[in-house]
Amino acid sequence: MIINKFKFGIVDQLFEELSDDHLYQEMKYRVSRLNDIQEVSEFELPAIVNAEMRAYQVEGYHWLRTLDEISFGGCLADDMGLGKTLQVITLLAHQKNMERGSSLIVVPRSLLFNWAAEIDKFCPSLSYILYHGPFRLESQKRLMDFDLVITTYDTASIDIEFFKEKAFNYIILDESQAIKNPNSKRYKAMRLLNSRNKLVMTGTPLENNTFDLYAQFSFINPGMFGNQKSFKDRFSTPIDKEGDGIAADMLRKIIKPFFLRRTKELVAKDLPAKTENIIFCEMDATQREMYEALKAQIKEEIDGTIKINGIEKSRFKILEGLLRLRQMCNAPALLDNTLPKHRQTSVKIETLIDIVENDLGTHNALVFSQFTSMLDLIRKELDKRQIKYAYLDGSTRDRKGAVDHFQESSDVNLFLISLKAGNTGLNLVKADYVYIVDPWWNPAVEAQAIDRTHRIGQDKHIFAYRMICKNTIEEKIMQLQQKKQKIAQDIIVNDESVFRSLDKEELMDLFI
Repeated sequence: MIINKFKFGIVDQLFEELSDDHLYQEMKYRVSRLNDIQEVSEFELPAIVNAEMRAYQVEGYHWLRTLDEISFGGCLADDMGLGKTLQVITLLAHQKNMERGSSLIVVPRSLLFNWAAEIDKFCPSLSYILYHGPFRLESQKRLMDFDLVITTYDTASIDIEFFKEKAFNYIILDESQAIKNPNSKRYKAMRLLNSRNKLVMTGTPLENNTFDLYAQFSFINPGMFGNQKSFKDRFSTPIDKEGDGIAADMLRKIIKPFFLRRTKELVAKDLPAKTENIIFCEMDATQREMYEALKAQIKEEIDGTIKINGIEKSRFKILEGLLRLRQMCNAPALLDNTLPKHRQTSVKIETLIDIVENDLGTHNALVFSQFTSMLDLIRKELDKRQIKYAYLDGSTRDRKGAVDHFQESSDVNLFLISLKAGNTGLNLVKADYVYIVDPWWNPAVEAQAIDRTHRIGQDKHIFAYRMICKNTIEEKIMQLQQKKQKIAQDIIVNDESVFRSLDKEELMDLFI
């Protein structure tokens, strides 16, 4: 999504009305109040949160509550996978109990439905609305009736004239490195939003250099660093170009009260050996349109086949249809590589590349797909960005060489592997993250893939993610697995075994 060019001038004009000098003086007064806070206070967890929180997550909630009590914003910068969202949801549950009104959550488009899923899981009594898409304007009048408004950076920027007139309780930016450039339209638009308090969340607060901190901290606590020139002269230039340890130590002390970062290594004792999660991906309009058209075509074909041959003799046709829909979820180019470029968009590839560039940091990851053609598309995107990786599929002659390239190269932190070639016989303990691009019926095969890294010799906590396209065949299969737990546990042999256990209605529901 691109901000309408006619909005550019409006964002700049509105932003110029903000006075950094006035905000700086106000910040100096508020900072003086920090002297009254000697340590993080302890608060009771909201009863409406349905979660077993780990010790470090409880500490994070206490820290957020302490900042809330003294009206300061904060940057929660825990390592990827440590549950930043749960900690913030717990704070928002407290805000609901206090009846403080609506809060705004701004996220990358790829995380829109992940937030919804986390709220549904941990605190379903929090009401929320997803403000996104072509019909969003219809919901503007009732927006403030919800505890949470969840939108994307692009949508919030486009509709900034509407949003800036609202007074929110909290404004929370997820993946806040998205505003690291203080001269960008996105940063300026976010600064125009009004709220009682602000938070940012990021696993990578520093992507390029010290100056990345300026925009994020100026958002949560406006005026904290004065203007850009002042920050560059005092901190970013001395630290980044001259290696000034005194300036670095001073900056560390200034941000310390407002900054909380725990790495996996720091909280290892609080973590189980393995955590498995789902990443929900939302197709853009083009990919969605192609998916829906394909689904309608396949359903019509299957209906005709069943009428002629009956359900039992049509199961191969159904399997074939499911395969094509799964390929469309991955990338339209898997079905037709002659499509024009604008019709080849793949939300899964976009999401994966975003994770690699913005979240993965120094961690190491395995990326599994059942389709070597999907791995080829991922490789092309990595090559464009000059991101190094190792690769293994069934045609790889030197398996050991591919494994050694990943295990022993300090500058290679990605290993692309076809599920069939890589689910047995590999020991890849260098990795601590696993991404399964296209989950399928058989959880045992996925478990074998995850266990390439979760095995003897592994000294790190493992995070495994299944990538699911929202409102597609993939989500239906996941729900069916959960509904029929015995299938998920017992069906190890092949996909056909699954179909024998499903009746006609269940099979056809997959195509609705």
